Amino acid sequence: MKSYKKNKQVVENLLIEDFAAEGKCIAHYEGAVVFVEGDVAPGDVADVEIYSFKKKKFYEAKALKIHSFSPKRAEPFCQYFGTCGGCKWQHIKYEEQLQFKWQQVSDHLHRIAKVKLPEIEPIVPSHNTIYYRNKLEFTFSNLRWFTTAELQTDGELNRNALGFHIPKRFDRILDIEHCYLQPEPSNQIRNALRDFTQQQGFRYYDQRQNAGFVRNMIMRTTNTGDTMVIVQFGEHLQAEIDQTMTFLKDNFPSITSLQYIINTKGNDSYYDQTPILYAGKPYIEEQMEDLTFRVGSKSFYQTNSDQAYQLYKVARDFAQLTGQEHVYDLYTGTGTIANFVARQARSVVGVEYVPEAIEDAKVNSEINGINNTRFYAGDMKNILNEAFMAENGRPEVVITDPPRAGMDEPVVRTLLRVAPARIVYVSCNSATQARDMAWLDEVYEVKRVRPVDMFPHTHHVENVVLMERRA
Repeated sequence: MKSYKKNKQVVENLLIEDFAAEGKCIAHYEGAVVFVEGDVAPGDVADVEIYSFKKKKFYEAKALKIHSFSPKRAEPFCQYFGTCGGCKWQHIKYEEQLQFKWQQVSDHLHRIAKVKLPEIEPIVPSHNTIYYRNKLEFTFSNLRWFTTAELQTDGELNRNALGFHIPKRFDRILDIEHCYLQPEPSNQIRNALRDFTQQQGFRYYDQRQNAGFVRNMIMRTTNTGDTMVIVQFGEHLQAEIDQTMTFLKDNFPSITSLQYIINTKGNDSYYDQTPILYAGKPYIEEQMEDLTFRVGSKSFYQTNSDQAYQLYKVARDFAQLTGQEHVYDLYTGTGTIANFVARQARSVVGVEYVPEAIEDAKVNSEINGINNTRFYAGDMKNILNEAFMAENGRPEVVITDPPRAGMDEPVVRTLLRVAPARIVYVSCNSATQARDMAWLDEVYEVKRVRPVDMFPHTHHVENVVLMERRA
């Protein structure tokens, strides 16, 4: 049965059949594929509103009402589920999430790469499915998003918020009382800072006008007990800044690195800004086996520390190091993988575009007493020439961990020219990984594949592939 609402079509009692890409679900209607967003699960029967028609081949829809519920469902644990943009799969049983992530990797590799594959190994689950993130960013705003329940209460509503952006709304912030993503003292510090800034009457940032005093906060926690807090201010009001930072310093001695940024530009990204250290150290430290990794205010570190260890163990296992190999670590970032495998290799060379990350990588080798690593900043397709390999050793093993866009085709051609015996490809996007595998197929055969779940209650999944040079 169907009805029409303006230019949108409502379809009733539609069977939700399976998961689809980007966290959506899939159904079929009148011979077309329907991609459904919202709090639905495979096996639900729901009314949906089709809001986008793509040449009668597929539709995009959102769920309106669920008539019968799937056995794959779980009870959401967070009060903000359905409003907040995070943890979108908390209504799905964790074992079902894992199965879909494994299937997503399998589908991408078979459908896009179209290469001969071994049996894909079981996905590595996350031991912690809540409080697993070591980094979160929160936004101050005077444009608070009000839930239906809040709008139905009597009295004047506080328009200030400290929390997360509402999906597809850059200018609306959901105020968060308790978040299940990051362990304490995350919630305690955020709530105390919100209460303090409101008591002081500080002006919360207006995303539409790009004006206001308190703007953003970044919280990083580590498995060693360190905590970094960075507060961004939209105006240089030094007395108020000192007042805010002193409040945090005096009330939360657990903060081991307290910094602030004065950011008056049009967005709150801070990688082009200069953090100012107010108290403590300019870095925090993570531990992995017997290694210590320093994490600065701009340093990249995997946001699930425990699962980063599992991911890197899979990569190290796939590399099959005996202590005699020259290893190249491409897209090395701050050198985490390079330093993690260095003691099992003859030498490790890390290459990365970002010079600041390379300096962090060198520091991490130094503080761990690792002396068989070298790190270079620059464009990989230009760096990896014969002179470079003559100086650093020709690689027997290459480990590559590119961003979501995958490797540039020139980098793939460089790998084909360099022709190491093994390539270990770590990816956060199995679709672009599959594309790159197809390019490498003329020389390399896939020997092992293993997904790793880094982000429970989301559709994201990491994947590790071992490719060996054909004889």
